[in-house]
Amino acid sequence: MDETPVQLPALGCLELRSHPQRGRGVFTQQAIAKGTLIHISPVLVFSQAEYSEHGKHTCLDHYTYCWRGGTFALALGLGSMFNHEPSGLENVGFVRDMDQALIKYIALRDIAAGDELCICYGPNVWFDIVSDEVRGADAGHSPPEADDFLSSIVIGIM
Repeated sequence: MDETPVQLPALGCLELRSHPQRGRGVFTQQAIAKGTLIHISPVLVFSQAEYSEHGKHTCLDHYTYCWRGGTFALALGLGSMFNHEPSGLENVGFVRDMDQALIKYIALRDIAAGDELCICYGPNVWFDIVSDEVRGADAGHSPPEADDFLSSIVIGIM
């Protein structure tokens, strides 16, 4: 793991709140501009054996990210508190920095004060999807635009 010190942004406008169907989640008290680095979560990496023998049998299984070499990582801080929106409806994207054992969360579009910050967990979720967004032309962005946008800013935040 790279031992270079990492500056951690502190957006003082984030808070944990309860959503009536999704449970606890991350919300913003102030507007956040597209491209803003919202949060950096350090991670704890579990070996394949440790995850298979222990992690997948606990509630931690719902909070892990796939990591390099078949390992799994648990995001600390707010990284484990972002709720899910289906692909194309999420307002926050994430980039795994495996060398520094971090996950960086970036605003994919402008986010209004009071909005919940959500990421996409992928297509195979283990729960019924509850979405506050409406699919269609007004959904905010399309998945390809989000991918292009994240690709364009990754170098600036690493």
